[in-house]
This record gives sequence, C-alpha cells and structure tokens, in this order.
Amino acid sequence: MSGTVKVRQLRRADTRTRILDVAERLAQRRGFNGFSYADVATELHLTTASLHYHFAGKAELGRAMLMRYAERFAQALASIEARLPDAPERLAAYADLYAAVLRQRRLCLCGMLAAEYQTLPKPMRACVLRFFDDNECWLSRILETGRAAGQLHFAGSPQEAARMIVCGLEGAMLLARPYGDVTRFQSAARQLLSSLTAPADTL
Repeated sequence: MSGTVKVRQLRRADTRTRILDVAERLAQRRGFNGFSYADVATELHLTTASLHYHFAGKAELGRAMLMRYAERFAQALASIEARLPDAPERLAAYADLYAAVLRQRRLCLCGMLAAEYQTLPKPMRACVLRFFDDNECWLSRILETGRAAGQLHFAGSPQEAARMIVCGLEGAMLLARPYGDVTRFQSAARQLLSSLTAPADTL
C-alpha cells in the first residue's frame, strides 16, 4: 500500500469519525428526528454529498452511530467489571456512566431514541432494543453474583431488578435534564441503588 493511499484512507476514517461524533451529540440533545444531514454538514464544513459518500442515508448513519455507542458502552462495562470486585461498587460505577453523559448536557443515546422508537428506521429500532437487552443482561449477572455473595438484597429475579435499574436511571436522567442539575440524577440513583444493599429484614 502506497503512502498516498494510506493517507487517503486515514482521512476518510477521520471524516467518518467526525460525522459520527457530531451526529451522536445532536441526537443526544435533540433526538434523531431533531437534526438533518444539512446540520451535520454545516457544522463540519462539508457538503451533504460528502456525508452521503460515507453514509448512504440517515438511517445508515443512525445505525452506525448506535452500533458505535453500544460498543463503547460495552467496553465501559467490561472495564467496570475488571476494576471493581464488589457488586455495589459495580452498580455505582454503572450509574456514574449515565451521570457523565448528563454532565455534557446530553441524554443516553438509546434512552433518547427510545422516545422516538416508532418513527425510527427498523434497523435502528433493533439496535436500541439490543442495547437495553445487553445492559439488562450485564446487570442481571452483577445482581445475581452480588446476591449470592450477600452484598445485595432484592425481591424477585435478577432480571426484574436489572430492568428496574435501567428504567430508574433512564427516567432520572430525563427528569434531571430540564433542571440542568446532575445532583438530581445522582440523588435518585443513590436512592435506587441503596434499596438493593439494604439488609433483607429492612425490605
């Protein structure tokens, strides 16, 4: 491979990354239906034809954006599990992932798009559902091991508790956003997670 070809490939990859970065930020702040190819092109000083070169249409852009977001989130979950040995610490770190997004004045990408689910292209719908399914699966495993170790206490199945956590954190993000106050989210997250560490006789 010649040096010129390699430089061109790197430039194309860099442009693709920048397109995804801008699209993700806009989607997290406005929703998928709240921005257009023209918005992305204007911000990056590109033509819409340049965007179509990298992504045939907005549906393809949205799917690539969701797949990249899910991959990063999965890597973050793997890092949490590798760094932290105890289930309560892992759950707290999981909630911190949401808080970090909120500090950027954004919402969870899949949480935002869940509100637009019926209007999304079908491939994007599948990505949104897979994201939540994967998160619930990871949480279920953490909850199950935490309960077995006596670190967590909750009624019902780990799957039900995992669903409660995802729903609680996504809802807390949504309600904290208009106030521009991350502490509202953090307070709700602490209350939610503390209910899982309370001794069984206090439930």
